[in-house]
Amino acid sequence: MNKTDRLLAIMLELQHKEIVRAEDLAALFEMNVRTIYRDIQALSEAGVPVIGAPGTGYSLIEGYFLPPISFTVQEAVSLLIGTDFIEQQFDESYRVGAQAARKKIETILPKNIRNETSQVSKTMRLLISDREVMHSKEKEYLEKIRQAILDKRKICFHYVKKIADSEGNRHSVRTAAPYGLVLIQGSWMLVARCDMRQDIRHFRLSRMTQLINLEEQFELPAHFDLREYTPPDDRNLRVLLRFNHDIADKVKESNYHYIEGMEEHQDGLHVVLRVHQLDELLQWVLSWGASVIVLEPESFKNRILEEAQKMLKRY
Repeated sequence: MNKTDRLLAIMLELQHKEIVRAEDLAALFEMNVRTIYRDIQALSEAGVPVIGAPGTGYSLIEGYFLPPISFTVQEAVSLLIGTDFIEQQFDESYRVGAQAARKKIETILPKNIRNETSQVSKTMRLLISDREVMHSKEKEYLEKIRQAILDKRKICFHYVKKIADSEGNRHSVRTAAPYGLVLIQGSWMLVARCDMRQDIRHFRLSRMTQLINLEEQFELPAHFDLREYTPPDDRNLRVLLRFNHDIADKVKESNYHYIEGMEEHQDGLHVVLRVHQLDELLQWVLSWGASVIVLEPESFKNRILEEAQKMLKRY
């Protein structure tokens, strides 16, 4: 830690605690006490109102806060919840950064705001479902891809598609220029220009293996902005389902990303979905058991029937 960073850290410690001993600061920053004395002197000469009490320790004059930024309770809670989110959904380096940011935010808050923020924070909790928990491999890949984006270097990885292609293949090796990362419903998605397809493609990190960063560099197109990027919608297959009334609320709460529209009818909840391939819906539809029926298209009705007959044979 250089001197500038140490001086800032000492100020944060002084602001966070009423009294701080030089010996405690020396132990915290792994410095000798004489260095801490010189740092305190440097802060005083820079205009920071440090008060020293012999045999007791150092403190700041009441009312002095650093940095000169004030937060409302709502703003502070928003920032702290944000650090929770980063800790849960990002890789290790950002997790550590989020923890450090939380400490700094809590430190710079005036006592009355800090107390109120603490009370409000205790009434809120950010939880993620089991399916949203990132495995260590995904965290490792997230960090590698972030670095590749910053360095503008291509990556290579093995990829398993959810649905097999026309030749029955699901596995492939891809080389791609990573443009950005998007978190969708708890899953990280890479937006990249695939060398094989010569176009922008989307890849789930959870379906990647053997990812490596290459030396080959790429140039991000001047017109590309991830914040404004909208992938083309080529879901051309329309599916109509009817759900029983008693599970209608559960279907609405599922937030299934293929759902295009819903409408209550006398015979049940009618749900319209659009997909690339019908098999993308197979597992989701089957998960509702006898509480759902396929109205359209006929080919999907037959696909469900075929799968149900296979299940019956197993039992």
